[in-house]
Amino acid sequence: MQCLGEARVTSIPVSLLLIAAMTGIMLFFTIAIAPTVFKVLPQLWASTYIRAFFPKYYAVLGLISMLAAGLASDARTSRVSAICALLFFICLWGLTPRINRARDQWDKKTFSALHALSVVINFAQLAAFLWVLS
Repeated sequence: MQCLGEARVTSIPVSLLLIAAMTGIMLFFTIAIAPTVFKVLPQLWASTYIRAFFPKYYAVLGLISMLAAGLASDARTSRVSAICALLFFICLWGLTPRINRARDQWDKKTFSALHALSVVINFAQLAAFLWVLS
């Protein structure tokens, strides 16, 4: 920590800034975007929007998580970021196509189970990021 007159300047690791940004993105999506999309848009439009949104969401957050893992100055931040990156890519390439397929085939049981799994993973990642920031 450096003192500049009476002000104190602290250095925050870039990896933690990236995790804080991802936490904000995830919270904003959960609190604002998801509920609003399905309340405001017709079902077909909302579904089309969500299908276009999630691949970008998972890819961007996965890449930022990888960057945070690589820039981390401690093992906990690095490991949590790497695990979250892996989970984002599993959701991107494994879970999302299966969710879409189940929806297209009107397989409500499979869709509900896979969607629930994606929500659990998302909340686990959010909790992990909050833990790192604590």
